[in-house]
Amino acid sequence: MQQDQDSSLISLPYSQRIILWTKSNLFNSWSNSLLTIFCGWLLYQVGGGLWFWATTQAQWAVVSSNLRLFLVGLYPVEKVWRLWRVLIITGLLAGISWGLWGRFSRFVAMTIGSISVAATILLPVDFGSRMLVLASVGAIAIGFAIGQQAKKFPQSSLVLSILWCLSLPISLWLIGGNFGLAAVDVDVWNGLVLTLLVAISGIVFSFPLGVLLALGRQSNLPIIKLFCIFYIELVRGLPLIGILFMAQVMLPLFLPAGLEVDRVLRAIAAFVFFSAAYLAENVRGGLQAIPKGQGEAARALGLNPVFTTILIVLPQALKASIPAIVGQFIGLFKDTSLVAIVGLVDLMGVARTVLSQPEFIGRYAEVYIFVAFVYWIFCFSLSQASQKLEKKLQN
Repeated sequence: MQQDQDSSLISLPYSQRIILWTKSNLFNSWSNSLLTIFCGWLLYQVGGGLWFWATTQAQWAVVSSNLRLFLVGLYPVEKVWRLWRVLIITGLLAGISWGLWGRFSRFVAMTIGSISVAATILLPVDFGSRMLVLASVGAIAIGFAIGQQAKKFPQSSLVLSILWCLSLPISLWLIGGNFGLAAVDVDVWNGLVLTLLVAISGIVFSFPLGVLLALGRQSNLPIIKLFCIFYIELVRGLPLIGILFMAQVMLPLFLPAGLEVDRVLRAIAAFVFFSAAYLAENVRGGLQAIPKGQGEAARALGLNPVFTTILIVLPQALKASIPAIVGQFIGLFKDTSLVAIVGLVDLMGVARTVLSQPEFIGRYAEVYIFVAFVYWIFCFSLSQASQKLEKKLQN
């Protein structure tokens, strides 16, 4: 019956479908009609007030004048081309992923292209070459064409995954220098660059560590199991800010004499160790959701315990844990704002710096709305990517 109604609605013009949907969902009773009218009035009052403030009273010059500071902080202007190289590499890989894996990666590629176009329009002329910005958009198109052709090769997905893993150390080399490039002091790794660097590094390195901890907690070897349980429960019982302070103050004490680790790497290590403990519990929940018959059937076919876990149990557990894992990644991305407490100037640190400028004192709303919008863009992107991945894996 419902299918007949849906098919009849599809045959109607779009405007009539909207009217029928509105009547059946918003005005189908007197109580729903009153609630719809009240909610519409409330949205009009709140939205109208926000729109009036944003278009007439807000001073968005605090954002436009400090846009470069928000994005790259004090990173040397003459070396900004390295950041564009990183964006081009990411755009190329995103384009290949879009062409090879389909709609799952389309949102990432379109986001990178939109950022590049917006940078071309908003950033001042002295902020790098506009040709590099346009090249990042071209890299997405080239990558998409390569990805379409790569579908013919059976090992293309594995090669692309390896390239994504290699892109992180290459990006770190471009940003920080050394090994043929002039070094850039970590004290000038500020703004959105530092936020993304800490978040992406934390996500990439904490995921495999969390999986190993989850498998270790399920292990039959007492020493490994007790160590994983001790680590997970210890880290989960400590606040992240405490682990950040320990990484900044105590980690150098355990290093050999003469070996120094800069503050950014210490912060990344703190996020990796902290997030891995929570990821381990998320993955363990997925492992416990898999029926024992799966492993028993695999062993009956002759697979040893290692291959049973890698090929049968773990993929299903990770699939079941996607919402919890992505939720942890989103939390990690937002928690990067805590690095300002240990002396690193991330996006939130730049916001406080901008608010100390004499001409923009008191413009808290504009600055924090912009920062919140940036955080929302990336967190929403992670959420959408996870939902598309779930749908892809269900097919």
